Amino acid sequence: MIINGTAIYVLWLREMKRYVRATSRIIGSLLQPLFFLVFLGLGFRKMPVPGLTAGMDYVRFLVPGILGMTLLFSSAMQGLSVLWDREFGFLKEIMVAPVSRTSIVLGRIAGGTTTTMIQGLLMLALSFVVGFRIHGFLLFLWALVFMILIAFTFIGLGLIFASRMKDMQGFGLIINFIIFPLFFLSGALYPLENLPPWIRILSYADPLTFGVDGLRGTLIGVSSHPLLLDFLLLSGFAVVMVMLGAYFFEKSESV
Repeated sequence: MIINGTAIYVLWLREMKRYVRATSRIIGSLLQPLFFLVFLGLGFRKMPVPGLTAGMDYVRFLVPGILGMTLLFSSAMQGLSVLWDREFGFLKEIMVAPVSRTSIVLGRIAGGTTTTMIQGLLMLALSFVVGFRIHGFLLFLWALVFMILIAFTFIGLGLIFASRMKDMQGFGLIINFIIFPLFFLSGALYPLENLPPWIRILSYADPLTFGVDGLRGTLIGVSSHPLLLDFLLLSGFAVVMVMLGAYFFEKSESV
């Protein structure tokens, strides 16, 4: 297996050019999380929310969850680019190019991660408008690590489904059916302690649970689990999902 750095860079650059030129995509992908942040954050700001740390403002609690939501939706939907390329023949062209499929997968993951991180950072910047502030700069750097791991995890998930499907509309329906439960099980909108015990058990099988908890720990200094545990578990999920995504992509047909 030979990794071709030029191929990875070209595919990354292609994704970046497509992203920069699609202004409507950038704006549209921010509207839904911004809607959640503004209406839930400001609507419940002065209401006592069971399970919150004493003195914790709900907006501060909510922002890491909305950031996780942005990363989840943006990264999982990266699989659409695979289906788009298959539909218009570009996938067939790169599959027969003299580069390994591993290089193609890495190029796609690099491009998808970069665009997803841009979306996440834009959402984080918008949160300052509603009064959010970062807990500390060094911990913010750790937050970037958690953001990257979330992106890796769900880009891998998107690649798995995109590699097994050929219909773009079907992909959208299936992936939304999967990511909404993952979002609500993660505790992004409310403390997990408020959930019934049997649902809470399901939430621990959700990678986003540890991503959101890690973001809270790094951005506001409050988390349900030790940050090291969040990091290790999310890293494990990221490695497994990327490997599965790469495997299914390598086995997929280009037409």
